[in-house]
Amino acid sequence: MTASLIFVPMREHVTKVQHSAQWQRPLLAILLLVLGSWLAACSSTSKVNYRNGRYYSARDMARMKAANRRRSVAAPTVKSKVKTSTATGKAKSVVRRPAPARPLPANVPRQMAVVIETARSFQGTPYKFGGTTRQGMDCSGLLLESFAAINVAIPRSSNEQALWGEPVRPQDLRAGDLVFFGASPGSATITHVGLITEASAESVQFIHSSSSLGVIENALETDYYLSRFIKAVRPRL
Repeated sequence: MTASLIFVPMREHVTKVQHSAQWQRPLLAILLLVLGSWLAACSSTSKVNYRNGRYYSARDMARMKAANRRRSVAAPTVKSKVKTSTATGKAKSVVRRPAPARPLPANVPRQMAVVIETARSFQGTPYKFGGTTRQGMDCSGLLLESFAAINVAIPRSSNEQALWGEPVRPQDLRAGDLVFFGASPGSATITHVGLITEASAESVQFIHSSSSLGVIENALETDYYLSRFIKAVRPRL
């Protein structure tokens, strides 16, 4: 009788522990589910903010998307109808092509006009570090090939190209000048170069090989590029 009384509290304790464990199982499952969702969200965010192996902040991503929207407006397309023959007869399809680039001003020297036209002929070429062909090219490679069209050899890297010419004030930019940028706002280290294609009171356009979009023309006055602008030079021809 005494032994049974001793084990009664123990049995009650074991029962309580079992009930407690039963309640803990679904709570643990919920916690694991929430933790898994959180980790997946973090993983997807980091992937979204990576471009070509480099992390961009949310602000930079927003600016890049805004610049892309402006480019789509600034680069109109033209429609052309194409007739094709099929087994059932002729079919019509509409093809969108980039609109022809606007003609260069008459005051652009002939040699520089050839350089700009050559650079524009590479539009759509994907970015490739160290590349100099239509299969892929980087920013300084684009300029190297463009000036080669007039048999002018220029330095290979953007840092060296920044010394190849006379400094130009931003307000004095004209077609053919070279513009240089840093990797982040306020940076003083040159990592990127472009070629001015148009310069007017309304806008300054430059062509370059973007690491995310390849060879493309952009407006210099956008926040993204102005915040990274370092200097401009006029090539020695």
